[in-house]
Amino acid sequence: MSISTMSCFSFSILLVITSQALLFIPLAYSNIIGHSTLTCRSYCGNLTIDYPFAIQSGCGHPGFRDLLFCINDILMFHITSGSYRVLDIDYAYQSLTLHDPHMSNCDTIVLGGRGNGFVVEPWRAPYLNPVADNVFMLIECSPESPLFEGFPGKHLPCGNVSGMGCEEYYECPAWEIIGPNRVGPVYGSGPPECCSVSFEAMEDVNLTKLGCQGYSSAYSLAPLRVSGPDGWSYGIRVKYSVQGNEAFCKACEATGGSCGFDTDGNSDLCMCGRWNSTTNCDSVHSASNRIRWTLMDALAGYLICLIIWRNLLRLQ
Repeated sequence: MSISTMSCFSFSILLVITSQALLFIPLAYSNIIGHSTLTCRSYCGNLTIDYPFAIQSGCGHPGFRDLLFCINDILMFHITSGSYRVLDIDYAYQSLTLHDPHMSNCDTIVLGGRGNGFVVEPWRAPYLNPVADNVFMLIECSPESPLFEGFPGKHLPCGNVSGMGCEEYYECPAWEIIGPNRVGPVYGSGPPECCSVSFEAMEDVNLTKLGCQGYSSAYSLAPLRVSGPDGWSYGIRVKYSVQGNEAFCKACEATGGSCGFDTDGNSDLCMCGRWNSTTNCDSVHSASNRIRWTLMDALAGYLICLIIWRNLLRLQ
């Protein structure tokens, strides 16, 4: 190999090494932030898992981390008060429908204080709360319950919520065995067997703290109104809201990425398959294109160097 060829070859090798270094940068960055070759799972059984929710670490919105778990294709929702099965996620209305296996309904009264109720961690409170028309009907609560403080003569928080309450709930077949103590809104003889409250009135529904043996929960799908408790929708309807940079997530998804966050610093990340980006997947593609052009430039530089050198030799 001539000196000229060696020089051109050395020059091209230098360009290749530089381009390979550029190639290493996004790969190293991906490994540092801990999401190399990560794709967020988008389903569990027949339920779609979409932003802000996720069932993998680093996916979704940080306010909903460690909230959903997929167990044998069953989606479970876990908070301080316990675990619930997710029956539905309505992304259009930003709500979840939850089922507690120890919750009473129109056919069965479950006692023994085994129900979860609903208590959310304080830091999650801005993100999750039962909807305003979700009624909690607390069953067989102790006379010493905080519900009845100031009793007798006090107007208790028990009341009707969106056309649903204990007076209607007493009509269910399940109450035929218990035989409810039906009393008015001001109690002089003793607490009622059932006290219906909204979540806003209680801030949390903790059966142990409230001294209750059981509970039921129902919600209304306005503007639909049903005539009796046998037609109510039983379960816990939870409203969720996203606190954060929604524009970032929309830009990420628009370029084919999955919204996530850095598990160490909770900063927003756009997961683009092999790489992560702090903006969107187009920025990753642009970097890849620049790397490919650098390799092509190295080859072109080698050929141009040879052509120039040979032309100089002919002039001598």
